[in-house]
Amino acid sequence: MGKTKLMKALLALMLVLLVALAACSGDSDDGQSEGTDSGSDSGDSAEADDEGESDSESELYSIDDFNQIKTNEGEAIDGGTLTFGLVSDTAFEGTLNWNFYSGDPDAQILDWFDEALLTWDENYVYTNDGAATYEISEDGHVFTFTIGDNVNWHDGEPVTAEDWLFAHEVIGHPDYDGPRYGSDFTNIEGMEEYHAGEADTISGIKVIDDKTLEITYIQATPSLVTGSIWTYPLAKHIFGDMEVAEMSASPEVRENPIGFGPFKVESIVPGESVTMVKNEDYWRGEPNLDGVTVKVINPNVVVQELESGGVDTVSAFQVDQYPDNADMSNVEYLGRIDRSYSYIGFKLGTWDKENGEVVTDPEAKMADVNLRKAMWHAVDNTTVGERFYNGLRWNATTLIPPSHPEFHDDSNAGVSYDPEAAKQLLDEAGYVDVDGDNFRENPDGEELVINFASMSGGEVAEPLAQYYIQAWEQVGLNVQLLDGRLQEFNSFYDRVGQNGDDDPAVDIYSAAWGVGIDVDPRGLYGRDAIFNFSRYSSDKNDELLAAGVSEDAFELENRQKVYNEWQQFMIDEVPVFPTLYRSELVPVNNRVHNYYIGDGTNMYRYDIAVTQEEPIVAE
Repeated sequence: MGKTKLMKALLALMLVLLVALAACSGDSDDGQSEGTDSGSDSGDSAEADDEGESDSESELYSIDDFNQIKTNEGEAIDGGTLTFGLVSDTAFEGTLNWNFYSGDPDAQILDWFDEALLTWDENYVYTNDGAATYEISEDGHVFTFTIGDNVNWHDGEPVTAEDWLFAHEVIGHPDYDGPRYGSDFTNIEGMEEYHAGEADTISGIKVIDDKTLEITYIQATPSLVTGSIWTYPLAKHIFGDMEVAEMSASPEVRENPIGFGPFKVESIVPGESVTMVKNEDYWRGEPNLDGVTVKVINPNVVVQELESGGVDTVSAFQVDQYPDNADMSNVEYLGRIDRSYSYIGFKLGTWDKENGEVVTDPEAKMADVNLRKAMWHAVDNTTVGERFYNGLRWNATTLIPPSHPEFHDDSNAGVSYDPEAAKQLLDEAGYVDVDGDNFRENPDGEELVINFASMSGGEVAEPLAQYYIQAWEQVGLNVQLLDGRLQEFNSFYDRVGQNGDDDPAVDIYSAAWGVGIDVDPRGLYGRDAIFNFSRYSSDKNDELLAAGVSEDAFELENRQKVYNEWQQFMIDEVPVFPTLYRSELVPVNNRVHNYYIGDGTNMYRYDIAVTQEEPIVAE
């Protein structure tokens, strides 16, 4: 591993040298902008040290070569427990309720003991195979939901239509402090009046009986059946007498969370681990496992934990570690194209907490679109994907990833790697080197220092951040790590604005988005989306995002046309730019049966089993 760490640390320097060589030769390398075939052996385009780099480090892999479902070997036993490694360099926050959580670490825990009332298929369309079923009126505006009679909270109380209504009332309440309220909720009749305190109830939601709920939506949109319905109830018999502002920090969320999923929480070591036991009353049937323990493990020890059997599987496996560990004897690797992408974001405004919307500042440091586009031209993400991730991440071109093939515009090449074009854009926009110090000033002749927030985590985090900084330096931009260091997960998202408090010290940032099951980008780039961390807004963006969920968008070709236009519009405007599409690799101990990743597998957590009491240890 020492050699691998050294090689990864040197990659940033190698890539910068490649950038400099390309700039000197005048080659723009346009062919690399179209999204690399991650299985093609095109590594020869980058110089490799044959004596200092192993074959595994130069080999490219394809996500197409992995399965989503674990191969079952041996006979499963009755019971047994599984240990799930939550990979994080920081403690999990512990907001363990779907209605209030904001970060992926908490979601990873929630997924074991609570779930949505509706499930979806491989095309991300809601089915009637979940804990609730639904019917739609002929005009597409009224949905009637029926919760199964055998769907109960972990304390034995039934999950009711009142609980589902209550979740909507809490999220729509003015004192709600979570991130959920947005366009999915304002599309419900009467929600905005309720949110504004002008009504005591939400007129568009009606409880028909204990297990039946009716919701009337203002606009019938294709998104309603692909993720735009809030399907997580909130136990009214527990939270009903609590002040809304106090719910997310309450012991009922942080210490004794409840759900109706296959396992129920037995104990929590705050920030470190959660121990669960099976829910014998689970609505699908009694789980095979007796219990599950979720424990935090540092990204630096993932391989050791897997080899030793300290964990059976993990929430995330750094794909840059795969080449050195592809032959780990005690695991099987599952893989899929992830519903996510990495990106660089530009801070263009702030969040207005009072009005719940983005306020874009035309005078922001990064407001010049030519500056932003030049910074995209300056980075070679094809080589980044090959050299840092061996093809298991690859050059991203648009803001809709290939995990949604019906809407990802694979004909759009995005912005090419072309440092000469970057320099020309900067020159024409007035970003020139006045002082002769090799760094450009802004058009007013003032010093330009761009503060870059990037997250810690894994061996690649530091060299990757340094690569981007040095690539931008090659075109004359002085980019510095915020506070001179990488930011840990919680601090990073606090500073870019997950709670609505944008740190003015942040000019640009490197992050990743999961896009959810619905392709609709409003939750990430809408004017009312708190997760719109770039704080970009425009009338045209509003128009295109609205068109993507209009009644015309029920026609697939119309929706594709809208989202193709939106993808190009965001390339032109560059409030953020995508860097890498991502694959998800998950190593699973060979003793585990029925493990799965991704959607449309028709497998669930209660199916998981083991063949022996203790994990298999690597040879």
